[in-house]
Amino acid sequence: MKTIWDNLKESLISTFNSLGLAWWVEIVTQNPRCTYYFGPFLSSADAKVALKGYVEDLEVEGAQGILVNVKRCKPGTLTIAEDLGERIDRKVKPVFSGLM
Repeated sequence: MKTIWDNLKESLISTFNSLGLAWWVEIVTQNPRCTYYFGPFLSSADAKVALKGYVEDLEVEGAQGILVNVKRCKPGTLTIAEDLGERIDRKVKPVFSGLM
């Protein structure tokens, strides 16, 4: 069940994201040559807490040469597979929406 705070936070993240002020985790892998964006987050601290899980998932999948950056941005594409010349759009949904 969502609380009032959850609804407010979701609204704030949506607003920040639409303005390009939300925080995102950008992960670039060398093998495969991909760039991934995870987010949006309300703060850099929230993004930094979540990034460990994203890196672990990519390592389990066999990704190598993983570089991580937490930054404010508004990615147009969430997954860019450079080896394949593909841009893969994953659905953006607030990271906290499934936690309750």
